[in-house]
Amino acid sequence: MKPALIVFLKEVRENLRDRRTVINTLVTGPLMAPLIFVLMMQTLVTRELDKAEKPLPLPVAGAEYAPNLVAVLKQQNIDVQPAPADAERAVREQDADVVLRIPQDFPANWKKGEPAQVEIVYDQSQRDASGSVSRLRGVLERYSEQTAALRLVARGLSPSVIRPLTIADRDQSTPQSRSSNLFSILPYFFILGGFIGGMALAIDTTAGERERQSLEPLLANPVSRWQILAGKLGATTAFAITTVLLSILAFAVVGQFMPTEKIGMTLQIGPRFVVCTVLVMLPLAALLATLQTLVAAFAKSYREAQTYISLLMFVPMIPTLLLTLMPVKAQAWMYAVPLMGQQIVITRLLRGDSVLVSSMLLCFACTALAAAVLCAIAAHIYRSERLAIST
Repeated sequence: MKPALIVFLKEVRENLRDRRTVINTLVTGPLMAPLIFVLMMQTLVTRELDKAEKPLPLPVAGAEYAPNLVAVLKQQNIDVQPAPADAERAVREQDADVVLRIPQDFPANWKKGEPAQVEIVYDQSQRDASGSVSRLRGVLERYSEQTAALRLVARGLSPSVIRPLTIADRDQSTPQSRSSNLFSILPYFFILGGFIGGMALAIDTTAGERERQSLEPLLANPVSRWQILAGKLGATTAFAITTVLLSILAFAVVGQFMPTEKIGMTLQIGPRFVVCTVLVMLPLAALLATLQTLVAAFAKSYREAQTYISLLMFVPMIPTLLLTLMPVKAQAWMYAVPLMGQQIVITRLLRGDSVLVSSMLLCFACTALAAAVLCAIAAHIYRSERLAIST
C-alpha cells in the first residue's frame, strides 16, 4: 500500500498548490451556498413577519354598504382605502395585493338575515399576495362566525347548535421537525458538495494528466495499476468528504443567525448530526469520486472531461426531486439505494427523528458496495494501455 500512499500524497500536494481550485472547492463552494441560502431565508422570513405586523392596505369598493364590516376591518389593523376604478386590472398589475368588493344588495340581504356576499379580488399566481389574502379571509370568517352566533342568541338558541362537531388539534410536530419543510434542500447541498469537492481532482488526475502527457510515465512505473488508482481515488474522496464536512459546519454556524424561532422552527446541527451525516456520506463520496474518475477516463482533454462530468451533476438531483414531489414513508429498502439512502437519513436527522443504527449501516454498506463495484470497473480500465494515450 506504500505506492498508493505516495500517489495519494502526490495528488493532494499538487491539488493544494492550485490556489484557484482550492478556493473554489474548499472555500467558495462550502461557504457560498449556506450564505446565499441564509440570506434568502432571512429576507423571506423578515418580510413576511413585517407584513404580518404592519397594517394591511385594503382597497374596498362599496364600503358605504357595510359600515359595520368596515369598522371591524379597521379594528383588525387593516387600513381601508378607496378602491380603484378597475379592481381586476389593479390586482393583475400588482397595484394592489387584494381588493374587497361589497355589492349593492349587501344591506338588504343582511337585514333579511340571508347570506350577504362579498367578493375578494386577488391573483393566486402572485405569491407575494397570498399572505394578505389569507389575513383578510381570516378576518371575514371570524366576523361571519361572530355574527351568526349573535343571531342565534337573539332567537334564543345556543351558538353550539350550528357546530355539532368540534375539532381539537393535536399537532405532533416539533419546532425541529417543522423546520424540515423549510430546510428540505440541505441534503441536496451536502450531496452536491461531495460531488463538486472531488470533481476538479477527478478530472485533473485522469484527463488532465492525459492531456499533459504525464499519466503515461506514471503508469510505466513498476507498480500495480490498482495501487495508482487507489491513491488517486483516495485523494479525490478526501477532498470530497472535506467539502461535505465544511458545508455542514458552515450551515451549523450561519443557521444560528436565522430568525427561525419567530416562525416556530429551529435548525439544530449538533455533533450527532455531523457525525452521522459524515458517516453516511463517506461511501457516497467514494462512489461519486469513482464515477467521476470513470467518466474522465474516457475524455482526452480536461475541457472534454469537464463537459461530461458536468452532466453528472443532475444525478444527485433525482432523489431530492422525487422525495420532494412525492414524499413517502421511509422503507427499509430505501436505505440500500445510494443517494436516496443518504437523502432519507439526513432528512430524518434534520427533523430530529431517530434513525436506527441498522438503517445507517445498511446505507453505508450498500453505498460502499456500489463504490467497490465501480472501483473494480475503474481498475479494469486502468489496466488498458490506451488510458495513457491523449491523441
